[in-house]
Amino acid sequence: MDFLTNIGERLYIFLNDIIISAVAKIGFLQIVDILIVSYILYKLYMIIKETRAEQLLKGVGLILILMFIANSIGLDTLSWLLQNTIYVGLMAIVIIFQPEVRRALEQLGRSTFRDSQMFQNSDEQMEKVIIEIVDAVENMSKAQVGALIAIVQKTGVGEIIKTGVVIDAKISSELLENIFVVNTPLHDGAVIIKNDRIAAAACFLPLTQNENINKKLGTRHRAGIGLSEISDALVVIVSEETGNISLVINGNITRNYDKNRLKEILIKILQMRRNNNSDIKEKVKGVWKLSLPRFPKKR
Repeated sequence: MDFLTNIGERLYIFLNDIIISAVAKIGFLQIVDILIVSYILYKLYMIIKETRAEQLLKGVGLILILMFIANSIGLDTLSWLLQNTIYVGLMAIVIIFQPEVRRALEQLGRSTFRDSQMFQNSDEQMEKVIIEIVDAVENMSKAQVGALIAIVQKTGVGEIIKTGVVIDAKISSELLENIFVVNTPLHDGAVIIKNDRIAAAACFLPLTQNENINKKLGTRHRAGIGLSEISDALVVIVSEETGNISLVINGNITRNYDKNRLKEILIKILQMRRNNNSDIKEKVKGVWKLSLPRFPKKR
């Protein structure tokens, strides 16, 4: 009991000294400094939320607490071991979580700079393009023709376009359907739609490394999820086996769409992103919750 009381007293004195010194030195610039740091920490938390990095940070926090306790009660060997663990761990974080670091920087760039947006023309033009896409998807779904269509937004995907065949053609449902006809030269791969044109076809997309997704999802679905994890593209997928229509946004997949529901949600999301909505990720989730039922996990 005396041991725990001693630790509690040391913690109280330490925290009390920090608070008193901070209050004595605080000024306008210090307040601004605190607000900026708080905002940065908040944004970092939102980026890593529900990822592997979140669990890692919990472990780092536990090590820091143990290190503070070890220093307070004079456990020098344990303190030295924990300090060196932290130093080595910081280097390992950059290597192990390279995809998460890259995604965080990409999200920071998208939120800081206003890049070119999809459908820079009128809402009427945007709706016409979506109708062509949805009509093609519906017809391919009925015929059980597999399809993978990525709608580019703010994040550039030039390296993805270079892996395929450049088309640069006006969007039409007939052209999209013809591209994905089985055994034709361009059917195997993804179609990239940029602004109101088909930029390229037969493009190779990066496969997701997420180990928690449904094991029954095939390569086409994993490729769509993979692209949406490294960009803000909207990915529409038609299953070749079942004809089911899926939509992938921000690494999240929802399935079993029909023509009207797909058209409705695409228009809502693209309108929000056109208007530079600052909290797009949370509002996209809100649109899903309001517009879509829960779908069974099947291919």
